[in-house]
Amino acid sequence: MVEEPVQRRLAAILAADVRGYGRLVRADEEGTLSAVRSDIAETFDPCIKAHNGRIFKTMGDGLLVEFASVVDAVRCAVDVQHAMTDRNADRAEDHKIEFRIGINLGDVVTEGDDLHGDGVIVATRLEGLAEPGGIWISGSAFEQVRDKLEVGFEDTGDQQVKNIDRPVRAYRVVLDAVGQGRIYTPLATRLKRLKWPAVAFVAVIAALVVARQFGVFPIREATPEFDPASVERMAFALPDKPSIAVLPFNNMSDDPAQEYFVDGITEDLITDLSKVSALFVVARNSVFTYKGRPVKVQQVAEELGVRYVLEGSVRRAGDQVRINAQLIDAVSGGHLWADRYDGSTANVFELQDQVTRTIVAALEVNLTAREQDARTRKQSDNPQAYDAFLQGWELLQQFTPQSIAAAVPRLERALDLDPDYSRAHAALAAAYLEAWRNRWVKQLGLSYLGTARKAKHHLELALVRPTPLAHQTAAKLAIAQNRPEDAISESERAIALDPNDPAGYIALATSMIYAGNAEQAEPALEKAMRLNPHHGPDYLVLLGQMRFDMERYEDAVKTLQSAIVRNPGSDTALLYLASAYGHLGQKKQAEEAIESFNQLRQSQDLSSFNQGIIDHWPVGGTAERERLAAGLTDVEPWRDLLSREAGRFVVKGAKRIDTQKAKSLHDRNVVFIDIRSNRDWRQEDHIPGAIHLELPKFNRVSLSAIVAKDREIVFYCSNNTNFCTFSAQATAMAISWGFTSVYFFAEGMNGWRSAGFPVEGP
Repeated sequence: MVEEPVQRRLAAILAADVRGYGRLVRADEEGTLSAVRSDIAETFDPCIKAHNGRIFKTMGDGLLVEFASVVDAVRCAVDVQHAMTDRNADRAEDHKIEFRIGINLGDVVTEGDDLHGDGVIVATRLEGLAEPGGIWISGSAFEQVRDKLEVGFEDTGDQQVKNIDRPVRAYRVVLDAVGQGRIYTPLATRLKRLKWPAVAFVAVIAALVVARQFGVFPIREATPEFDPASVERMAFALPDKPSIAVLPFNNMSDDPAQEYFVDGITEDLITDLSKVSALFVVARNSVFTYKGRPVKVQQVAEELGVRYVLEGSVRRAGDQVRINAQLIDAVSGGHLWADRYDGSTANVFELQDQVTRTIVAALEVNLTAREQDARTRKQSDNPQAYDAFLQGWELLQQFTPQSIAAAVPRLERALDLDPDYSRAHAALAAAYLEAWRNRWVKQLGLSYLGTARKAKHHLELALVRPTPLAHQTAAKLAIAQNRPEDAISESERAIALDPNDPAGYIALATSMIYAGNAEQAEPALEKAMRLNPHHGPDYLVLLGQMRFDMERYEDAVKTLQSAIVRNPGSDTALLYLASAYGHLGQKKQAEEAIESFNQLRQSQDLSSFNQGIIDHWPVGGTAERERLAAGLTDVEPWRDLLSREAGRFVVKGAKRIDTQKAKSLHDRNVVFIDIRSNRDWRQEDHIPGAIHLELPKFNRVSLSAIVAKDREIVFYCSNNTNFCTFSAQATAMAISWGFTSVYFFAEGMNGWRSAGFPVEGP
């Protein structure tokens, strides 16, 4: 039998399919099949007939069509996509039917009514590259229609597609009115003249991600290069905007000491991206949990709930820097963009501005006026100042007394080199404020007041050209000064400058809690947690405090327990946990929480729980303070030892003594503890040889340092027992801690003086 010769001819091929067809069928098989059949019958069939085409193959979610003319093929595709936009207008977001269309002019092989060959393969590959609702055409098709249709075309460059040896030139059809008649220049051509990438490719990434999401500039790989991330397995739902995680860049320098510089480049990328409100950017703290770990892009995307992942490396040798970076679509499994950049640190900021302007103009990314201003605002003109800042910033974020003390001189060095370096002023303000708030002033060689003055000085200078950090620091200072409304305003300003920085939302949530608006704080805290999925236990402490203020005590207990598991050193979590237990009537658990609180405080040489602690605890107003105190009323073991009889205090387990017995014990050199306030101790006389322990600082550790538990000890204060409760409370507390020979000198200094016994004056 003689084989018939292969029949070849030139044809315009249109390939179309439904994006996410499998997902739609799993969600609603019958409804999806019906909708797709209806859409094909009512949109494709009339257009194909009107433009002289024929369907030569159908699939469940798509079809292949032959046209005699590329112009007819593209006109049909445009009509279909416009019609589908109208049909989808009334459909729910997760039920929209969106076709992707690819068109090619090429050689085909006929087999009856069917067609095969590269001409068909290229069309199907282009359809795979197209975005939902989009149309991609080959270079050969573009040459036939470029001057004949009122649509725009975007040159996406050469695309390497599966089963085709040579790259395929591809163009995206721009359907909107703005694009009509335009041919966009390829981005790669625009970048060839650029040398420095440090923030330049931030704009590239922002533009690529935004454009790809909204159909302005899509770039896709034909086939997955690794196992794609599963949207269903993601820990968080994907945001309604392009989402990206910037992994810590690898240090490829010969000098390991350049780690701070590499981390600084990574953080600057995160910071610059996060200022674009059209993006969702995961916070630094979460992505840096992957530093030094061999992780897969799929894992990162699923754990953080993002679609795009940026990874790369930095090599620094002297003032020369090389950055390699690549942007990956974790959901499709393809590398979207990769490049290498070489530059010098000497002109880094000017080049950053130049590249940012070029990319924004080329891709027509819509930035707000504030974002435009932030983009053009320089950090510093001095690369040495920038380097000093990065060294200090790395230390500051370790957040220990020693690291903050080490950060300060480096940040001050940055300001010596550039006195107007606003970000350095903000970092110094934050360093001094944290030292002041945590009483780490000794490491700085400053007084408590001197540290506060330094913080305010640098904050004032930072707010001249404010950064998000400056406003966040101002919010913390306002909270410390009991100005919650000012703190809210400062937090909102920080968020306006950087809508993706979780620190701004934490500041806002904290400010609202302190203003007594716990319910309004919840959205801000949830936003911070989403931006920073690997957040620290401090987020949980704040969440527990918020739920406590909302009187959701069971939820507060669960949250605070989780916080304590992650950070057993949080006295705030223990205090609120004890009070929440108290409100739930779980006295035993409340007492255990207070005992843990006291043990922690004693190990830190701080006072155990007493009423004075509640009076001075930083809380959100009178209502919260009263709520906190109400839950702790019955949870102090010493309170069960203290009672009143005939108007006089009685301490169970202690020996109540009169003035003569007190004198006898004093003559035997028994230890006397004066429990009154510092002010009274300084201004009034006292029993000779007595040791002063102010009640708010009175704890098991401080008492144990003075006397053993089996030794005799006497407590007294300035007045008699009818007016001074401090000595009665201290006596009861000592008994509850296991001290066995405790005397309660109820008459105090009044009785001692009246008896004419000797005193010591101030």
